[in-house]
Amino acid sequence: MAGFPSGVGVVTTFAGDGSPRGMTCTSLCSVSLDPPVLLVCLGTGSHTLKAVRESGSFAVNLLHAHGRPAAELFASGAPDRFDRVAWRAGAGDAGPHLTEDAHIIADCSVVGDQVVGDHAVLLGEVRAAVPVRRERPLLYGLRRFSVWPHPVDAARPVRDAVG
Repeated sequence: MAGFPSGVGVVTTFAGDGSPRGMTCTSLCSVSLDPPVLLVCLGTGSHTLKAVRESGSFAVNLLHAHGRPAAELFASGAPDRFDRVAWRAGAGDAGPHLTEDAHIIADCSVVGDQVVGDHAVLLGEVRAAVPVRRERPLLYGLRRFSVWPHPVDAARPVRDAVG
C-alpha cells in the first residue's frame, strides 16, 4: 500500500493515569457522515491502542504541511514526544490536541474495535471537529511526505473537511 497516498494524522489519547499517548497514523479514513465516524488502524502492540481502549476515546490530529516534524516524532516512539510539541487537552477526554501541527482535530468516542491481523481497526464517532488553522494537508505515499499541491480555498469552511 506504499503507493497509495494518504493524509497524515497523529492519534492521541490519555492513559488511565492521565499521561498522554499518541502515534502517527496514515491508516485513517472517513466512514460515515450521519453520524460522523472515522476509522483508524493502530498496531496491536501499541501503548496508544491500550490507552484508547482504557479511555474509550481518542483525538485525530490531521497534520498540516508544516507538521512533518511531529509526524516523524510520533512515528519514532520517543518517550518524551509530548515534551517536544505544543499541545493542550481537548474538550472532554478525547485526547491531546497538537495545536501547532494540526489543521483540524476530531475528538472521537470509540464505537467499534476489531482486531485484523496485527492491527486493531477502531471506529470513532466524531463528537467535535475543531478547525485549528487554514493550511494545506500533509500527505504520505511512496514512502515519503508531501503536501497538498493547491492552496486551501479560503471561501470554503474548514468544517467541511471532516466527513
